[in-house]
Amino acid sequence: MSETPIDNDKLSEYAKHVFGTLSGATTAAMIYLGDRLGLFGAIAADGPVSSISLAETTGFDERWVREWLYQQGAAGILEVTDDESFSISPEGVAVLVDEEHPAFGMGSFAGLPHMIASVEKLPEAFVTGLGYVYDDLGPEMAIALERGNLPWFKSFLVKSIVPKLGLVDTLTSGVKVADIGCGSGSILLLLASAFPKSEFHGYDISIHALARAEENIVTADVSNATFHNAAEDPLPPSGDFAFVMTTDVLHDMTNPRGTATSIRAALADDGVWLISDIKAKDTFAENVEKNPMAALMYGFSMLSCLGSATTEPDGAALGTLGFTKSVAAEIARDAGFGGFEEIDFRHPVNAFYVVTP
Repeated sequence: MSETPIDNDKLSEYAKHVFGTLSGATTAAMIYLGDRLGLFGAIAADGPVSSISLAETTGFDERWVREWLYQQGAAGILEVTDDESFSISPEGVAVLVDEEHPAFGMGSFAGLPHMIASVEKLPEAFVTGLGYVYDDLGPEMAIALERGNLPWFKSFLVKSIVPKLGLVDTLTSGVKVADIGCGSGSILLLLASAFPKSEFHGYDISIHALARAEENIVTADVSNATFHNAAEDPLPPSGDFAFVMTTDVLHDMTNPRGTATSIRAALADDGVWLISDIKAKDTFAENVEKNPMAALMYGFSMLSCLGSATTEPDGAALGTLGFTKSVAAEIARDAGFGGFEEIDFRHPVNAFYVVTP
């Protein structure tokens, strides 16, 4: 142990900082609970509410409702008056309730219990260097990831991104499209619904995600989309896909370079590959300086992304903030692509790279 004397003022500030992180963790858990129990929606519909009125509306025990309200009020998630009436602001509704709003962020909380549970797997990962697949987090994670990604893309994919890429006429006329690491297929199905003459193929290795995708295709009521288990039915080297997407998956992969090579073999010579992945800088210092969510992203990496990227002994192990612009450009170039351009679609978390042969 260090012999350096302790500065009591610094000790107090450090302790506040440490326990502040614990406060954030408990608040996040209560946000998850509020979503699961429908409490935020009930407050948005009926607010301002008291603990008694909210308990009556939801059918829950008033004492437990009251303690949850106190916690969320103390944390600033809910607005509270002196007479203990609780409400949620319009901004809070956008982030926590309205799944149609592009700022909706509850998906990040919906998977929280499953990610936290993965902490028990980490001691072994530290010893072996090997992680765990997303399916180890359970089927709920497929829905959580869908809820996290879909609202923003629902607002901007067809309306803004496809036109910016110059693909409206191409997709309208009828071409082949692939989504690699499609997850629950919700983003691909947005395109399938908008462009019925085109043929859409989603590829993933998650059994839970593919099961969810089959549910979603029924709900979407489309006949021009197919989902494939990439472990058994991978992307073919057919050279006839006009458009390929990878959304928030390359940093999770054990072999993103191999995926890039497969995409080049599948893509037509006039095709477009759209990469959407986490905004990241080349160094730790830059990430901390430029990204106010750096600590959160490194935490998510430990709880999910790095685990997925190290399921093989020689996995790329990029982690959440490892797929930087320079890494993306190098991988694309090595796979045989000649064009690489970043386009800012003003996504709060992701960067977008347009890659062409």
